[in-house]
Amino acid sequence: MEDSSTIVLDRTDIKILRALQADGRLTNAELAARVNVSPATCHRRTQRLFEEGHITGVRAEIAPASVGLGAVVMVGVVLDRSTPESFAAFEAAVLEIKDVLDCNLVAGDFDYLLKIRVRDMADFNKLHGQKLIALPGVRQTRTFFVMKEVKDNARLHF
Repeated sequence: MEDSSTIVLDRTDIKILRALQADGRLTNAELAARVNVSPATCHRRTQRLFEEGHITGVRAEIAPASVGLGAVVMVGVVLDRSTPESFAAFEAAVLEIKDVLDCNLVAGDFDYLLKIRVRDMADFNKLHGQKLIALPGVRQTRTFFVMKEVKDNARLHF
């Protein structure tokens, strides 16, 4: 796969990406009509966008509270060592925790910032006590309970 940073997307590619980001359920025929190309051309271009890594997946957006996951918690994590090995061990372990939606290596007061979704505070307390503090290399965590989600998983604007 070619490095996507060296690939130039043309106007039609951008239109396809924008349309799919707005509605990932579009059929190829609907998408082709929206971007004003033939269905065959649209299919070929869409496949290329997947192959080149511009589109990384298509999925439904689920209302979290409707499946019993109404609480969002942000956790800042400080590791005891800043080595490639300690980062790799932490990252491998956090990938195994299904409640962690996002894990980002950050600059600033923390090494990592985690976004976690759970049922409630008791559910988070259990997760924290059984899994988070047991992650490799964790020296300190700081927890922030989200009171209100103002903007979540917004679309990219390009």
